[in-house]
Amino acid sequence: MAEEEYAIARAIEAVVPQLGEAVALVAARMSQGGRLFYLGAGTSGRLGVLDASECPPTFSTPPGLVHGLIAGGPEALVRAVEGAEDDWKQGAADLMSNNPTPYDTVVGLSASGGAPYVDGALRCAKKLGCATLLITCNPGQEREHIDLVIAPIVGPEVLSGSTRMKAGTATKVALNILSTGAMVRLGKCYGNLMVDLQASNEKLRGRAARILAAVAGVPAEEAADLLARAGGSVKVAIAMRRAGLDAEAARAALDRTGGSLRAILGD
Repeated sequence: MAEEEYAIARAIEAVVPQLGEAVALVAARMSQGGRLFYLGAGTSGRLGVLDASECPPTFSTPPGLVHGLIAGGPEALVRAVEGAEDDWKQGAADLMSNNPTPYDTVVGLSASGGAPYVDGALRCAKKLGCATLLITCNPGQEREHIDLVIAPIVGPEVLSGSTRMKAGTATKVALNILSTGAMVRLGKCYGNLMVDLQASNEKLRGRAARILAAVAGVPAEEAADLLARAGGSVKVAIAMRRAGLDAEAARAALDRTGGSLRAILGD
């Protein structure tokens, strides 16, 4: 099983161009007020919900900006709901319950590419003018209602048909790249630092202080005080220190630049 994991890296490398295109598409639509939806069944659906749920604490995104939907509903996150993936009408209904707009991007997640729940949602999304993507590990899934297919080909599973293994890992890697890449383009990172993280516990407060100390060049004690004056926002604190602004002016500057620290700091 460990040896077979090498196939995942090669498969992801082969779809880097498609992943780059997807990142640019999602970021452009988000900058216009669009959202990112993941829809999947089984393992694929759970991975979509996982990636969506990690965006608010990592990037301080509003909870609904990246939204994960799974066939069978919340119960399917912890227990298999057999047959849920076969209901194409429910895929469309679940998407519609979130009032999608033409600025949104809808990403279908299906290892085989053929889950009716996913296809139903993608067909509905296309009719509404949303951008439509499919992440699958099965080639040849191009259809007229799908704008872009990302298909890392990992080969047969060690446990035949168990797509929670290589296919699941490849899907997780693709989602990591898609959401993180889009957030980088939206200015929610500074270099490789999570300057938009939500410091909601002791561990994250310590991380926020270390990020501030590294970027602003201040000792840990001063970083903690600066963070407090910035209301806990690493970005605001960096702008205060590096651009010589008070908290209110720093927030206003970030608003004007769409949250881009680089635009304020000139680097």
